[in-house]
Amino acid sequence: MIQTLHISNYALITRLDITFHPGFNIITGETGAGKSIILGALGLLLGGRADMKAVRDPERKSIIEAIFSIEGFDALRALLHRNDIDGADDPQCILRRELTPSGRSRAFINDTPVNLTLLRDAAIQLVDIHSQHQNLLIADREYQLGIIDSLADNSDLRQRYREAYGAYKVALREFSQTRDMLNGNREATQLWQFQLEQLQQAQLQPGEQADLEAERELLTNVGDIKENIVEALDSLSYSNDNVLSALSYAVSRCRAAAPHIEGGDALVERLESARIEIQDITESLEANNGGLHADPDRLIEVEDRLNRLYSLQSSYRCDTVEQLIALRDDLAARLEAIDNSDEVLHELENKARRAKKEAMLLAQELSNSRRSHAALFAARLKERATPMGMQNLRCEISMSTGKLTPDGIDVVEFLFAFNKNQTLRPVAGTASGGEISRLMLSIKSITAESMHLPTIIFDEVDTGVSGEVATRMADMMKDISGNIQVITITHLPAVAARGDVQFKVYKQDDEDSTFTSIRRLGDAERIEEIAAMISGDNADEAARVTAAKLLGFK
Repeated sequence: MIQTLHISNYALITRLDITFHPGFNIITGETGAGKSIILGALGLLLGGRADMKAVRDPERKSIIEAIFSIEGFDALRALLHRNDIDGADDPQCILRRELTPSGRSRAFINDTPVNLTLLRDAAIQLVDIHSQHQNLLIADREYQLGIIDSLADNSDLRQRYREAYGAYKVALREFSQTRDMLNGNREATQLWQFQLEQLQQAQLQPGEQADLEAERELLTNVGDIKENIVEALDSLSYSNDNVLSALSYAVSRCRAAAPHIEGGDALVERLESARIEIQDITESLEANNGGLHADPDRLIEVEDRLNRLYSLQSSYRCDTVEQLIALRDDLAARLEAIDNSDEVLHELENKARRAKKEAMLLAQELSNSRRSHAALFAARLKERATPMGMQNLRCEISMSTGKLTPDGIDVVEFLFAFNKNQTLRPVAGTASGGEISRLMLSIKSITAESMHLPTIIFDEVDTGVSGEVATRMADMMKDISGNIQVITITHLPAVAARGDVQFKVYKQDDEDSTFTSIRRLGDAERIEEIAAMISGDNADEAARVTAAKLLGFK
């Protein structure tokens, strides 16, 4: 249930704090006092769209925060755990929405920043706001199914069905997409086969392009390379004044002097190492020089091979031989898949059929449950609505079988007759606003017994009724509050008097502006307020007496 509600810097509200009662809470006030503003703020906690124009002082952020008691609401705790929200096991849950001066909207659960979807998912498990425009939901077939499912306690079965339905749709989509792809691929098979054969005939090898380009560079410049090698060999070994001869002479001279100088032997070793290294370099150059030959035929072969590779790369828009190889392998895989396409499609089709069968079995189970409770609901609705001035009400729940949808296979329609000898028809266009209000309240009173919600808010659901009917509606809301917390905004004295506590919303003026306030009324104040609701003047003594009587005061 809602324990406290805080609203600041929102519309006409500068700051407002309300502590609600666990049972039947009444909110009254003159038209335009700001009751709808409070509901609008609560709507933000349910993920409603933020209107930055509603921020009272654009220099400060607007805050709407509610503290809920969540003892016994395991589904909500599970939701908080799944999303790593701090305090998931605490006895309270705090929802907060902030509208910042920069125009941003921020949402929090237990001071943990969350997105609006998660805030909404948490809030709808905590509070149901029923306003006048929601009376139109009674004509909505999805809402009608939800009523029957609530009465039948189908939440677990419905969740299992939706999972099975989702798996069926995934399997069907996979089959359809694969079938379409294969059909399109068959049209391209001839081209792919030609391309694969062309790439296979090329006998592509990883790394060959780089090797061929290096070989071409060598063959093209073999004359210059040999000339450079010969000149290097000439200076190292071939000329009269070559490096190797000079080093050999230096080694012999140094060896003769070694016994007489410090570190002489080490110097000899170093010179000998240098001589050996130069000798090795010379031999390597000679070997390379001997292996270098101008080969015009080989150069032509290399050029031809490279030109073929370049042509293939251009044709297939590839930059390397490795990319051509990857394309070749991909084409081979595609053609193999087409060769096995009948087998693949058959398996995918069977998978979709199995998924549909499983979904259909659950849909049928769900339908059976709904049908078994539909007549019960119609009878209970008539029973609840009859005392509220609807003695001639007849109700029938029409259910037919349709195709698989996310909600099952049932096509439901609530049919009503409000007068004798009237044909049963859908509610839209056949009932007055007052009749629809009474029907919706009757429905809420039935579903409240099976609803897993801590709080329900009625926004002037009693509009268009009066007298004994109003008293009956008040009694019904009082009964609902025995199971869940009820907060009702009303203009009817009979309803206001049945509340456990009563709050008054009113406007005040200061030197600069008008703002909305709220306060909880004491017993004497409740008499004055309800007397004013009765006669328009709380100074009317007769109205005071009536108000006190309604409240049960002596």
